[in-house]
Amino acid sequence: MKKVLYFDTETTGLDEKQNDIIQIAGIIVIYGVVQEEFEFKVQPFNYDNISQEALDIHGYNVEQLKTFPEPGEIYLRVIDIFSKYIDKYNKEDKFTPAGYNVEFDLRFLQQFFQKNNDVYFGSWVNWKKIDPLPLLYYLDYCNRINLPNYKLATVCQHFEIELKAHDALGDIRATRELLAKLHGLFFKNGN
Repeated sequence: MKKVLYFDTETTGLDEKQNDIIQIAGIIVIYGVVQEEFEFKVQPFNYDNISQEALDIHGYNVEQLKTFPEPGEIYLRVIDIFSKYIDKYNKEDKFTPAGYNVEFDLRFLQQFFQKNNDVYFGSWVNWKKIDPLPLLYYLDYCNRINLPNYKLATVCQHFEIELKAHDALGDIRATRELLAKLHGLFFKNGN
């Protein structure tokens, strides 16, 4: 375990090009030690492409979103945090991204950077994703688990993990705990 960025986003829809992040949270772990947790709410760039379904899931309305900090402010705060742990000019020094269905969140975070006129998101993270979802599918394939679906809430209930669903920080805390439990299943001797 090197430098890991456990993170999750909450968004205004499912298309990273049309929709936006409205909450981002992360836990930075370096060599197995938690260094920092962060959580930011953020206004969307575009209020025209907000999915009502997304608002219903998160429990926000458009007026509440307008009270959140501007995207540029949150972008700078995220960069400040990343800069504490990563030398973006060193190709070998990057976070390994971790999260539940983390490819979705990676696409949104990369777009968030691009919408802030920064095309160098890859200076901060590598693409060696840590994601419990493929491990769960493998366990299902091997008949070790059989769940009605593999939504984070269902999986957390199965593994008896407390979850504050559809809250980025709650989701990523639960995902981190889930990864630890799965590690125990796959590596019983602790290796």
